[in-house]
Amino acid sequence: MPTSEPAPEVQFDDMPQQVRAGLMGMWVFLITELLLFGGLFAGFAVFRVKHPEVFAEAAHHLDLQLGSLNTMLLLSSGFLMVLSEQAVSARTRSLALWFLFGTIALGVAFLAIKGFEWHKEFSHHLMPVLGFEFRYPGDHAPIAEMFFNFYFALTGLHAVHMLFGLIILIVMAVFIVRWRQPARLDRQIRIVGLYWAFVDVIWIFVFTTLYLMRA
Repeated sequence: MPTSEPAPEVQFDDMPQQVRAGLMGMWVFLITELLLFGGLFAGFAVFRVKHPEVFAEAAHHLDLQLGSLNTMLLLSSGFLMVLSEQAVSARTRSLALWFLFGTIALGVAFLAIKGFEWHKEFSHHLMPVLGFEFRYPGDHAPIAEMFFNFYFALTGLHAVHMLFGLIILIVMAVFIVRWRQPARLDRQIRIVGLYWAFVDVIWIFVFTTLYLMRA
């Protein structure tokens, strides 16, 4: 199978410059996504300061165990993603595939657990989205509903980014199976790994903000 090293595109002087440009492009994209999440976090912080007791009490209705499990899964997937990048860089295709498949499997498990958690909240009438009835068992239901609006906005937006990332990972797995131009694969998987790291970091902020700040 062909493994020739690719030449840089005509607008670049060499491959290192093209790699830096690709990474810079991903950084610019991630900054725009950070602004999107940042607006939600900022809005949440404002209401959290205004209604600390109600938001803290509402947070106790989230499943901390499932949230913690998902955090471990996502961090583990990030570790496997780094190993996959290193395997591609070392030109060991089989290891790169196994690590990438592990990353995908943990990502799918994360979404499955999050879907189960959403179903639990739906069954307890704590999902004030899509016109579903909201029944809060405590006081200050309108403020608690605001908490759950932020919760579903943040976790839903994060899940969309994860789903998009999983699709890209599957495409990368196909490219690695074909194993054409490993140097180009090296550049591509580094860019994809940067996106997956962003997904991990965003979840850490989501988990800390929604699940852990209960005091």
